[in-house]
Amino acid sequence: MTSTDTLPTTTLGASGIEVGTQGLGCMGMSEFYGPSDLTESRATLDRALELGVTLFDTADVYGSGHNEEFLSDFVGAERDRLVIATKFGIVRKADDPAYRGFDNSPAYIRAAVDGSLRRLRIDTIDLYYMHRKDPAVPIEDTVGAMAELVREGKVRALGLSEVTGAELRAAHAVHPIAAVQSEWSLFSRDVERTVVPAAAELGVTFVPYSPLGRGFLTGSFTGTADTNDFRSSMPRFTGENAARNAELLDPLRAIAEARGITLAQVALAWVHAQAGVHDLAVVPIPGTRSRTRLADNVAAATISLTADELAALEPIASRVAGTRYADMSFTSAGRE
Repeated sequence: MTSTDTLPTTTLGASGIEVGTQGLGCMGMSEFYGPSDLTESRATLDRALELGVTLFDTADVYGSGHNEEFLSDFVGAERDRLVIATKFGIVRKADDPAYRGFDNSPAYIRAAVDGSLRRLRIDTIDLYYMHRKDPAVPIEDTVGAMAELVREGKVRALGLSEVTGAELRAAHAVHPIAAVQSEWSLFSRDVERTVVPAAAELGVTFVPYSPLGRGFLTGSFTGTADTNDFRSSMPRFTGENAARNAELLDPLRAIAEARGITLAQVALAWVHAQAGVHDLAVVPIPGTRSRTRLADNVAAATISLTADELAALEPIASRVAGTRYADMSFTSAGRE
């Protein structure tokens, strides 16, 4: 895809908000994947918009607010051309970097949205996600509080992250849900059990995060000793699991070599193909801090895999060693 090509577009559920069919995950620009390069990251944001990417994904928890603050200049300069998505619900402690708590209470949501609006320096968030479900709060109460933010003009559309099909249906009955975000890739297909069918039934757009398997599907992951890289604590990326999973990339390599494309493009083309397979809008948000990788990723949105290629890739997920997280209780799969 060249700079003159146009990324296809779709809408976020029934919200009327139009976005390119591939977004950009901005989390890694602030933390989690080793040292950041903010100059290159800003250049990547600008280049993404040039290539037709309009959905930019962040969260209040990324860099403990830093990611929203970093994006604010870009968002302010291009406000009418982009859709900004952010999230609430994961709580961190300054004195305990490993701590992750969850809060979906109405009072917390109201404080969180005001904090995000302040850091992003905008008046309205286009897409506001519940980042994780708090088991102590019924999802109907959470979405009810989120709906109030829509009525007040602080939020345009609502999203949920890592929910089950039953939870999505319960939420959608309270207020229309525009998008569901969850991990979905050749390495992670548990969402296909209940939430993908529910999203298709309700007309909710699916936004796959980590569509490149947190970099594993690109073939570039060789292990990490960097304590700032959170993959070092994830079961799929360590020890024997990592070695076994590396062997699963052979079908991607074969397709990439035959096509003259990258492994990342094969993996992303598979995700885009799921829109037709499951009859729903799919907008993956691969994260990158590199303009070169960004261009490759965007090009994958218009690569169509053949039936034979899709069949060759089909068995991969069932053979992956290790769970997505060490603790799966805060994911949709952990509650199904």
